[in-house]
Amino acid sequence: MIMNEKKLRKEIFDKVKELYKLKSPEKFIPGKTRINYAGRVYNEKEIINLVDASLDFWLTAGRYASIFEKKFAQFLGVKYCLLTNSGSSANLLAISALTSPKLGKRRLKAGDEIITTACGFPTTLNPIIQNNLVPVFIDVDLETYNIQVNQIKKAITKKTKAIFIAHTLGNTANLDKIMEVVKKHNLWFIEDNCDALGSKFRNRYTGTFGHISTCSFYPAHHITMGEGGAVLTNDPLLKEIIVSFRDWGRDCWCGSGNDNTCGKRFDWHFEKLPVGYDHKYIYSHIGYNLKITDMQASIGVEQLKKLPSFIQIRKKNFKFLYEKLRKYEKYFVLPQAARNSEPSWFGFPILIKENTPFSRVDIVGYLEKNKIATRMLFGGNLTKQPAYEGIEYRVVGSLKNTDLLMNNLFWIGVYPGMTKEKLNYIIEIVIKYLRFVRH
Repeated sequence: MIMNEKKLRKEIFDKVKELYKLKSPEKFIPGKTRINYAGRVYNEKEIINLVDASLDFWLTAGRYASIFEKKFAQFLGVKYCLLTNSGSSANLLAISALTSPKLGKRRLKAGDEIITTACGFPTTLNPIIQNNLVPVFIDVDLETYNIQVNQIKKAITKKTKAIFIAHTLGNTANLDKIMEVVKKHNLWFIEDNCDALGSKFRNRYTGTFGHISTCSFYPAHHITMGEGGAVLTNDPLLKEIIVSFRDWGRDCWCGSGNDNTCGKRFDWHFEKLPVGYDHKYIYSHIGYNLKITDMQASIGVEQLKKLPSFIQIRKKNFKFLYEKLRKYEKYFVLPQAARNSEPSWFGFPILIKENTPFSRVDIVGYLEKNKIATRMLFGGNLTKQPAYEGIEYRVVGSLKNTDLLMNNLFWIGVYPGMTKEKLNYIIEIVIKYLRFVRH
């Protein structure tokens, strides 16, 4: 019976492979084929894994999730990887975990302050607000787009309990200075590593410096599961708390389909519950259900094998665009890798200099008209977004650079689907536009 199943699965996988080969590769037609800023890069192996997981019909996290968590943790060099359904959920779990009573005096409480930036994606900021904490905004540096580390000390008060920052577009923040402050003031440090998977600081992967860090596996990111994310930590207590918040807030740590891992499922005693109440239905946190499916994880297992090559291609594409565009620094401020870093770039940011003969709106419109996808630096200055009207926050210094980036910066793709043809076409269109505005 087992042999018949293995044989049948192999036949199905062979057919999947045949079907994949029937797909015609995209033919790039300059000016007609849209050049996306990001996208899925995969082959028949991801589809085979997905079919394999679907044949198991184990609809929640299972064997593939376990494989991914183990291998991803090994890749980065951390103890624990906990899968969740998105990078946004990963950020929510990271901050929520730090509110746990199990952390004693170090738990975050309503009104505590979290140092961050207003320049970025909303889901770095949202969990701070959702947990009734107060964001303290610091401006960013131009060229790196990351937090001005010299301002952090000025932001610290008795209410300061944590620093939560993203590595913007894959460019690493100054982790030397951040870790110095974190240790001196006994702060929590949370790294949003969603856009920086594979980036290194002092030859060590980002996402391994924080007490907790997060990753996203949305199709635009370095590897994908469709939807998906991960929370990373080296701390066994934080791991236990994160799992609880992810899995309904339950106190039990048994995996899906497993019972009595602790060996005393009906022997626990909690003050207000009946003696021997089933541990699977005891809750120690007000949690969520943010688990992942094994079908998503199955895609990630294969994507993870491709990650080293994906990182190298991103770096190569970034370098190509930089070398071609540096001739036009009269108009543009080009990105600079942070000192002691080796970014795995998420995109190629371009900041329009003031007093140029064109605006960002002008050049972005021209690129989009010519089928080249562009993106803003996410939400720009988040304090100016409608969603955040009336929230409690504090600003240290000004957000002058954040406003400048909101008004003058856009970025284009460097993901592995960007062929040499596409990159050359992008440069050709940019040069054509600059020639036009000069006359």
